[in-house]
Amino acid sequence: MNGISIILTLLSGVALFLFGMSMMGDGLKRVAGNKLELVLYKLTSTPLKGILLGTAVTAIIQSSSATTVMVVGFVNSGMMKVAQAIGIIMGANIGTSVTGWILCLSYIDGSSGIAQLLSTATISAVVAIIGIIFKMFVKKTTYKNVGDIMLGFSILMVGMQTMSGAVSPLKESSYFVNLLTTFENPFMGILVGIAFTAVLQSASASVGILQALSMTGSISFAASLPITMGIGVGAACPVLLSSIGTNKNGKRTALIYLLNDLFGMIFWSIVFYTVNAFVHFPFMDMTMRPVTIALMNSVFRMATILVLVPFIGLIEKFVFWLVKDDPEELEDQADFDLLEERFLAYPALAITQSHTAMNGMAKKARKNLSRSFALLKDFSQEKYNKIQEKENLIDKYEDKLGTYLMQLTGQPMNSTQTQQVSEFLHTLSDFERLGDHAVNISKVALELAEKKISFSESAQYEIGVLSSSIREITDLTVDAFCTDSLEMAKKVEPLRELIGMLCNELKNRHITRLREGKCEFQQGFAFNDLLTNLERVAAHCSNVAVAMIETNSSEFDTHEYVKSVRHMRDEAYQECFNAYAEKYNIAAPEKNEKSEKKENKEAKKAK
Repeated sequence: MNGISIILTLLSGVALFLFGMSMMGDGLKRVAGNKLELVLYKLTSTPLKGILLGTAVTAIIQSSSATTVMVVGFVNSGMMKVAQAIGIIMGANIGTSVTGWILCLSYIDGSSGIAQLLSTATISAVVAIIGIIFKMFVKKTTYKNVGDIMLGFSILMVGMQTMSGAVSPLKESSYFVNLLTTFENPFMGILVGIAFTAVLQSASASVGILQALSMTGSISFAASLPITMGIGVGAACPVLLSSIGTNKNGKRTALIYLLNDLFGMIFWSIVFYTVNAFVHFPFMDMTMRPVTIALMNSVFRMATILVLVPFIGLIEKFVFWLVKDDPEELEDQADFDLLEERFLAYPALAITQSHTAMNGMAKKARKNLSRSFALLKDFSQEKYNKIQEKENLIDKYEDKLGTYLMQLTGQPMNSTQTQQVSEFLHTLSDFERLGDHAVNISKVALELAEKKISFSESAQYEIGVLSSSIREITDLTVDAFCTDSLEMAKKVEPLRELIGMLCNELKNRHITRLREGKCEFQQGFAFNDLLTNLERVAAHCSNVAVAMIETNSSEFDTHEYVKSVRHMRDEAYQECFNAYAEKYNIAAPEKNEKSEKKENKEAKKAK
């Protein structure tokens, strides 16, 4: 068999192995449903529990990277803390070594009797037959998923046999044997392990190939140990890639996976090779077999975790030092820290803390709206991503505040406190919706940028005027809520009414432009989406203001208030409305244009 055939057969074996492992892992996850995820983030109260869970889950899904990527997602979403994730990641490092023991089954062979019954060919055939029966002929979904697991296992075994068969002729090659001896240099072996695993994106696949190579009888302990050390570091690549786009805690979690294996590689390299320099271990030249490689891999990983467990607290501090929080993120966390469960027994204090946290949420929603308006004028992917990231934070505020306030309703409170909590629960969803509309506006900006759509000058001016009025109404609403100012809250509804009238007028104007051919339909859809979102922003601001006034007026009737300000129009309301109408006059540029033309005509006549 020539070199090209060996490489192609080896790669086909790797492909079958990876596909089989993926199919088996996916089947196992479907059988378990969401239980694996629930177990991961609910039962991690102590490092030991985390390690055991990480080991068990990784042994089930056959991928430490998949387990860690899942944990990165939990930490990124705020469901799990970085400290909880450390134990699970350590366990994942141990659990991934189980695959090596499973792969040892593929090397069981025999020519007769029980040995023949336990051969790889027999096991794979039986499992594949049962698996395809479950997959094709059984209607129950659970059995179909079990069929996927069994078929995945069979494909994995065939892949291992293919890899083993591909490299078996190499035992006769003196060049190959000499090449392997270079890996006995620890530095070279570690580099090969890192590079190989980084390319394959799977520690299990790298160990499987090493086990296949060991069947040539050319792999010594001295060569396999540094490669095994490097494999752990290389396996961090897919985890680090998964952290792209996550928040700081997500990046810290991914970094923990790398640091665990990096520390193990450095620590045991120094200890083992220093001792060997004096003692000269007799087993360095021992020929490795699949079982001894699986054993070495498991021992190395367990020894590393045993050394690291006492330093979990230091590891957490170290990753926080490597990936530092910026002042804005520290401020966000400070808001969440205000919602201390011990304060629930003291409603007055809990309400104050909730109000402060909601102030932070309201300001962030306002800031995101401001970002979306800026995106309409100057689009950039970085700014767009920032809006989506902050929307996740606003959603997190709603989740934490909503849970906290609902817990607070179970405490004994007076009527004023009950009204305050009710107000917060109502306005909470309105502030969250402001964030949603900021995202919607950013998507309009994305569509405009991707399709290279631009509005006419008159449409741009109109959007500018409307955006200014939206900025003012959000400023009024947020400032009124943060300072408990009823005077400011009462100015919101007149502006909301004007914004509604502006939106209707702008829709009519844009329809006219479409009829006259000054704008295209693509522009029309985007313009209409924009107006709808801006009008809804004003409506949510009105909801917040009305809730504030209702809470602060013991004899206040919401319906009567809305009816009064919208229909009866008292003097203060009318005065406020007129001031806004003059300030946000969309007819201004047309008037200016007419007066400019008149001046030009008069100038020509004068000449």
